[in-house]
Amino acid sequence: EDRYTEFEYFVKAGDNYESIINQIKISKKEKKIFLETVKKNKEIKILRPNQKINLKIDKKDEPTIIEFIIEVSKKKEIHFFRDLKTKNFKSELLEKNLKKVVTYKESKITNSLYQSALSLNIKPNIIIEFARLYGFQVDFQRDIWKNDSFQIIYEEFLNEEGEIIETGNIIFANLNLQNEDLKLYRYEYKKDKIDYFDENGKSMRKTLMKTPINGARLSSSFGKRKHPILGFTKMHTGTDFAAPTGTPILASGDGLVVRAQWCGGGGNCVKIKHNRVYQTVYAHMSKFGRGIKKGAKVKQGQIIGYVGSTGLSTGPHLHYEVIENGKKINSQKLKLPSGKILKGDQRKAFEVRKIKIDVLKSNLISKM
Repeated sequence: EDRYTEFEYFVKAGDNYESIINQIKISKKEKKIFLETVKKNKEIKILRPNQKINLKIDKKDEPTIIEFIIEVSKKKEIHFFRDLKTKNFKSELLEKNLKKVVTYKESKITNSLYQSALSLNIKPNIIIEFARLYGFQVDFQRDIWKNDSFQIIYEEFLNEEGEIIETGNIIFANLNLQNEDLKLYRYEYKKDKIDYFDENGKSMRKTLMKTPINGARLSSSFGKRKHPILGFTKMHTGTDFAAPTGTPILASGDGLVVRAQWCGGGGNCVKIKHNRVYQTVYAHMSKFGRGIKKGAKVKQGQIIGYVGSTGLSTGPHLHYEVIENGKKINSQKLKLPSGKILKGDQRKAFEVRKIKIDVLKSNLISKM
């Protein structure tokens, strides 16, 4: 029964087919066959972030790929089947008969963003993506207070029976924290280059994330004055995030792993050098992420390990430190240079897009 194993992967920026297939334990020969098969196909030459790839692997004797599916768009996918005699793949393009619906949801945050969103029937991957968008400016354990709220517009794809089969992009997001709106609009500023921008055309991406952890799953302790005991301690050198064991920890910025080992009281820890100024440290991990070792290059948001309570630790949490020019600083007070700022024609086009999204939002609210 356990003869087959499925591998599902969502493409990240900077991926290519080689980097994806190298994450799978199969022979060089198998990898070569896969890469040659893919290269022949024009429709899937260029990989886009969030594109889905599924592989089915037969683990008997010598692991072999027996079939795989590559998404072309939300409506089309290519299925590759292995001919057992010739060992080559045949492919067919399949239309997924799905209807795209744009959905609007809003809610107060009652215990955690994750629970509040789940109770509205928002799919987990959308909640996680929402939290990722805000991971640069919001610390989900300390910045969220009771009765803060969120709004979100995203795509869903329904089958003929009206069931949600998959979700698409988040088009608009707003997190209202103590009556201040943090709005983000999805915008394609160059062909296939997409980012989320605030009302002033500033990208939400910053050099380092404030919450280098899957923020959606953090239960908020609703502001620090109310619950000094509920799962967070503040130390002058670092920030602790209480989270269930096994919660993914993310690299808070691009960089080079300079340490990934047992480090005494800090348990399993990882240190990343981001540039000449910044390094970050992540401690008490239950285990390291795939491929995380000294000398590995990491991308922002890549999983570098999982929450644990190794070393001197009273319970599962991530201890996170930012080192600036060799000195430990409070990561939550970090004022970081932001990413892209739209100017000129891009800015004008963004303003038009923003107005369209605002109108869409009013229409969706009026239908509720």
